[in-house]
Amino acid sequence: MKTIKALWTDEDGVTTVEYALLLAVLVVGAVSIWTALKGGIESGVNAASAEIQAPL
Repeated sequence: MKTIKALWTDEDGVTTVEYALLLAVLVVGAVSIWTALKGGIESGVNAASAEIQAPL
């Protein structure tokens, strides 16, 4: 019973879980930003490429 009580009150694992949740939130945010900006960046690169390849 003492072992279970010691594991229940141990707070070292909580810090690990908090870091894992923070990392998950950051990954979701980064993927969302990447998805949102993908079209704008792609169209900008295509427009620049078209200008470079345009005959004089």
